[in-house]
Amino acid sequence: MAEGYLILETGETFTGTLIGSEKDSIGEVVFNTSMTGYQEMITDPSYAGQILTFCYPLIGNYGINLYDNESKRPYLSGVVIGDACETPSHYQAISSLSDQLKKAGIVGLTGIDTRNLVQLIRKKGTIKGYISKQKIAACEVSQMDAGSFWVKRVSTKEVVTYKKNGPHVVLMDFGFKKSILAALLEANCSVTVVPYHFTYEQICHLKPDGVLLSNGPGDPMELQDRFQDIKKITQRFPALGICLGHQLIALAYGAKTGKMKYGHRGGNHAVKELETGKVKMTSQNHSYVVIEESLNPKVFTITYRNVNDHTVEGIKHVQYPIQSVQFHPEAHPGPSDTAHIFDSFIQQLLALGEVNYATT
Repeated sequence: MAEGYLILETGETFTGTLIGSEKDSIGEVVFNTSMTGYQEMITDPSYAGQILTFCYPLIGNYGINLYDNESKRPYLSGVVIGDACETPSHYQAISSLSDQLKKAGIVGLTGIDTRNLVQLIRKKGTIKGYISKQKIAACEVSQMDAGSFWVKRVSTKEVVTYKKNGPHVVLMDFGFKKSILAALLEANCSVTVVPYHFTYEQICHLKPDGVLLSNGPGDPMELQDRFQDIKKITQRFPALGICLGHQLIALAYGAKTGKMKYGHRGGNHAVKELETGKVKMTSQNHSYVVIEESLNPKVFTITYRNVNDHTVEGIKHVQYPIQSVQFHPEAHPGPSDTAHIFDSFIQQLLALGEVNYATT
């Protein structure tokens, strides 16, 4: 395998071994602290355009299986690993991680001091990086276009419907994880997945009982032309926002978002449920947060707060049946402490609906 380099725009270069497609790639260098779940991470559309660094040093030990992909293909720009296992051991494994990366056209770099790299990101903030067989100057990396408006690339291009006997939920696809859809279907919901740009009128035509705004990649302000429709949709139908969907709901009602220094990514983020005082462990993956001071207390109450940095993790509208969370209640990977959020959303749909649903 060939030698490769991760060149950061801040001047540092990390040398390792190329795996996967061995192609040059540019992207934001971010890190995830989870010990397991690498397959779910590399197929999470929220990583589109990013180079994902795994904090846990041993990646690939249990291979790749047929069940844990969160999207049809990976959209990230690359992965950085301390030690990549080429001989996985698990009864469900169908390939190694490096083989899967090669098949998907994703470059990887292993043999890297990921601890040093993560400490650097924590100190300097999210950094643009370039993976290549050739060393280039940091100034060249800083001038490269890392891409933007990834939502358009990851969102579905067509309407897809899954029939069940329960409430009908429209899933607005900004880059949704398969686990969100699976959680709704497991709760017996009929689900219609629609492109991110669906209008208020198009949503109304589908006659949903509720709407879920999904997670997705990038800066939520890139979707500001959708804010008016999102506000009208959420005023008409009960709504749940997750991750990017949470940010979009807040923005649609006049709040503001900001980019974090290095984001929240991992399966062990503690959030406090303010109503009960209980602390929940959550799965998170985001760079942007809702700025608390920009929330109108006459419009939204804060329902969850991050235990470590006190950022806003959840909001609830004071008048309309609208709730949103910054974390992932469906987990995958991560704990399922907050899976009850789906249950409360569905119970809300049943309570507000006028349809007699068939029993299963």
